[in-house]
Amino acid sequence: MSRKPNRSEQRKTPRARRVLVVDVGGTSVKILATGADEHRSFPSGPALTPRQMVSGVKKLARDWNYDVVSVGYPGPVLNGRPVAEPHNLGRGWVGFDFAAAFGRPVKVINDAAMQALGSYKGGKMLFLGLGTGLGSTMIVDGIVEPMELGHLPYKKGTYEDYVGHAGLERNGKNKWRRHVADIVARFIAALEPDDTVIGGGNVKKLDALPPGTRAGENENAFAGGFRLWDKDALFPRAGHPSKRRA
Repeated sequence: MSRKPNRSEQRKTPRARRVLVVDVGGTSVKILATGADEHRSFPSGPALTPRQMVSGVKKLARDWNYDVVSVGYPGPVLNGRPVAEPHNLGRGWVGFDFAAAFGRPVKVINDAAMQALGSYKGGKMLFLGLGTGLGSTMIVDGIVEPMELGHLPYKKGTYEDYVGHAGLERNGKNKWRRHVADIVARFIAALEPDDTVIGGGNVKKLDALPPGTRAGENENAFAGGFRLWDKDALFPRAGHPSKRRA
């Protein structure tokens, strides 16, 4: 008869990580932690530095317990680190040590990629985020590929100039909606996704979704941030956690 393992010999079940998700936007920083009922936020803006962001997040989350942090960053990210300063915030983000500032392991991902990750249902998905700018991400068979389609040339400027917040304010809602429909159709024709998700804060300003698309919820950014720390998470091709520091 085999001996029953004693308590010290039994394998311990690790406690699930408690995640704090930080969604950094051009107008606000939104946060949500594992087990919290509602997200919290504070204003951002063109003068916000990463140190100010971390300070604001810590203050807002002081009564939450968390082990690790996910940061959705409004700009290109490579190997888990910002590689260009954001267009709509202050300076100092490139080279900033988020893990040291938070005192926790941190994973940084493009903000559109984080929302896309929370929206993904399988196959080849295109995500377009209508917000301060134009976020864009492709996920193909579980591989997340953040893109910067918004900065490509379009008409007399870039795609972002026409469907970002500045384009909405400059041209009015009706013209903005027509530009959104035209640009989404162009991307779908060029990239041939199985599924196209339109997200971001301004998706609610559309009177109808472009053909062949579905609406994404802003809360999906938090789902994506939590998913980054899942055992079976989907990660950006450039910057898999096994090949980078947290």
